[in-house]
Amino acid sequence: MKAAIRFWLAVACFASFLPVAHADWQAVEKVQTYVVSGKTGIELYRSIGERGPKAGLVRAIAHTNFTLTWSRKYEPQPDGSCILASAMPNLTITYTLPKPAEKLPATTRDKWDVFAAGVRKHEMVHGDFIKDLVKSIEAVSVGLTVPDDPKCSKIRTELTQKLSELSLAQRQRSRDFDKMEMADGGNIHRLILGLVNGE
Repeated sequence: MKAAIRFWLAVACFASFLPVAHADWQAVEKVQTYVVSGKTGIELYRSIGERGPKAGLVRAIAHTNFTLTWSRKYEPQPDGSCILASAMPNLTITYTLPKPAEKLPATTRDKWDVFAAGVRKHEMVHGDFIKDLVKSIEAVSVGLTVPDDPKCSKIRTELTQKLSELSLAQRQRSRDFDKMEMADGGNIHRLILGLVNGE
């Protein structure tokens, strides 16, 4: 049994004397739910297919999205160069997960609990990938210096190129993870079978 499930991510970015990396930032993580109905595993799974968050042309079991903004300080230098002296991220990750509309029969509830916990764990991995992305952006940003840039304009172009490369790498990492998880015998595939099996 194969499930047409995709998980996608969205990103938005904007833009002290010595370069400062803020190692103490923390992501804000939120969970929102959508309601599914049914008394059996197969009914619940069908409801997910009807009500799950849209991911392109299909609906997903769950979805991880994030917003990312930056507070950056560019410092023109006496030699005409520009340095990105500090960069503080503001990251919010939102996980969208399914939730039964009503109390489930005991047998179905046990299957659902395993399924829901596994899906949540999967999405949290996507959340970790996003945090890794932000750390990578921070690493290449703080201390970045561009010569002959007294108005700190060239540095923004160079930074944008670096961020694009990092973002593409992160998205590929997420796609590879989903492909592995949703393949026959993969974790998500097994979770789906565990929910609907025998009903």
